[in-house]
Amino acid sequence: MFEYNPEKHYPKETESRVVIRFQDCDPLRHLNNAKYFDYFFNAREDQVPKLYGLEIIDLIRTYKAAWVVYNHNISYVRPAMVGEWVRIMSRVIWHNHNTMVVEYYMTDDSKTQLKTLLWSTMRYVTLGEGKSTDHTGAVQDFLKATSGNLDVSTMNIKDRVKWLATELKS
Repeated sequence: MFEYNPEKHYPKETESRVVIRFQDCDPLRHLNNAKYFDYFFNAREDQVPKLYGLEIIDLIRTYKAAWVVYNHNISYVRPAMVGEWVRIMSRVIWHNHNTMVVEYYMTDDSKTQLKTLLWSTMRYVTLGEGKSTDHTGAVQDFLKATSGNLDVSTMNIKDRVKWLATELKS
């Protein structure tokens, strides 16, 4: 279970290095569009326990609630190719009392070219009834410790792609 320590620095971003697998690619050797989601979610699932000492299933069991995706916004910039090593980063870029936005992005191995950017918006809901509920306890502590504070209401994914691509080049 996540226990917030005010003396500790919590990284805002996770990072994984993975290879694009043959079975996940289309006949043109590009990563299949739907497979980006698997790569993003698996990378985050691998990194969160390492960085924060938190298994998400523990939060689900303790608080009898989980996040449900209600919106994905994805931008494919450059294809990821079979056999290519890539970097996958993820971070919570915004949250409020019952919602969060997780940003995932993929780059080439040297982190100079943006390949894909995904925003997943999730609502925190109770198990069983599926009713919206507030982030409390360790869930709230985790979000406060690890999330950024971007104002997602004033930006769109096209602008974010441009900004991120520029950042990677510099």
